[in-house]
Amino acid sequence: MKSLLIIGHTFPEPTTTGAGVRMMQLITLFAADHIDITFASSATPSERSADLQKFSIRVEQIALNDPSFDAFMLKLNPDVVLFDRFISEEQFGWRVAEVCPNALRILDTEDLHFLRKAREDAVKQGKNASEADLHTDLAKREIASIFRSDLSLLISEKELALLQEEFRIPSELLYYLPFLVEIPSEAERKRYPHFNDRSNFMTVGNFLHSPNVDAVVQLKKEIWPRIRKQLPEAKLCIYGAYPPEMIQQLHNQKEGFIIKGWVEDIDNVVQQARVSLAPLRFGAGLKGKLITALKNGTPVVTTTIGSEGINLNSTFDDVPGFVKEAVTLYTEEQSWISARNNGFRVLSDQFNAEVHADIFIKRVDHLQKELNIHRGHNFIGQILQHHSMQSTKYLSRWIEAKNRGDSE
Repeated sequence: MKSLLIIGHTFPEPTTTGAGVRMMQLITLFAADHIDITFASSATPSERSADLQKFSIRVEQIALNDPSFDAFMLKLNPDVVLFDRFISEEQFGWRVAEVCPNALRILDTEDLHFLRKAREDAVKQGKNASEADLHTDLAKREIASIFRSDLSLLISEKELALLQEEFRIPSELLYYLPFLVEIPSEAERKRYPHFNDRSNFMTVGNFLHSPNVDAVVQLKKEIWPRIRKQLPEAKLCIYGAYPPEMIQQLHNQKEGFIIKGWVEDIDNVVQQARVSLAPLRFGAGLKGKLITALKNGTPVVTTTIGSEGINLNSTFDDVPGFVKEAVTLYTEEQSWISARNNGFRVLSDQFNAEVHADIFIKRVDHLQKELNIHRGHNFIGQILQHHSMQSTKYLSRWIEAKNRGDSE
């Protein structure tokens, strides 16, 4: 592999979203292998977007439904194209396949969007997330994108199993690549604040992400009043970018429910907290907030959804159990130390960047060499590529003509 094009759904914001952290981890992984990287997106960078040019990455603005992308691809002629979420593959995949047919096409799912949406719908209907109807139109779109791609990256073993068992997607089209974490050394851990040097609870999450909004509402209504009753001096600090008005209005200094909003150095504030709370009722993939807490030696209390793909002990779906565990970790030093050490073990066992990176690059190199054989085994993908290329292509061509003002 010599050159990589990343087609971003958005420009990565590693200080605001788990998706932004994930993208920067992938960029770091490829850059370490001395690969020439270009990042292209039709989105507009925000003030919190990473400065990719600092990492010697070329940045290109691309347009939807515009032939300029074809000319861009023809000139760049990348060896590998990485699509950031299935929506990017839907928008640009057919053009990549048409202009650069020999480029290896990789889809980074981030999380399974159809799974997250189905669980959210179930919860809104008063059901449990486990009762979600997964056979939706969104699922058909996302799974079709997976079949059209040469390889799809999954960050959760739970989602990997779901795609194989429920939807019968061949294992050779899927690859488990979780969050890639630089595990803190023993010396670094010793410098972290210990139990008596920490205070208060915390939670964190980007508020453009509906599971995080729901979690804060659950904290306010169901969980925090019960914790506060037992720990009247404790505070709960809520961090996260883009809090809407409804979240800001929950701020109550007297109740110790403090809306902090976005913070640039999340590691620092996590290290100051004694316990992190993540009462997620729906969602998918891995939860970056949990990885951040574990990396900084902060025990987490979460739900089954929150801990999905992470082997944590402090998992409770009932409010009384959740509250009891939160109070125990906050007040009992030995329980806190045990949870902290278990968090470090989980990171080392599951998310060690050094373990995953080299194996992944070798897989990509192998696929490049055997690309025709690999695609020959994926006949469903060939069918979907054929039909989707035709339907998407002609819709896009129609939009192009409309944008030019051509008469019908």
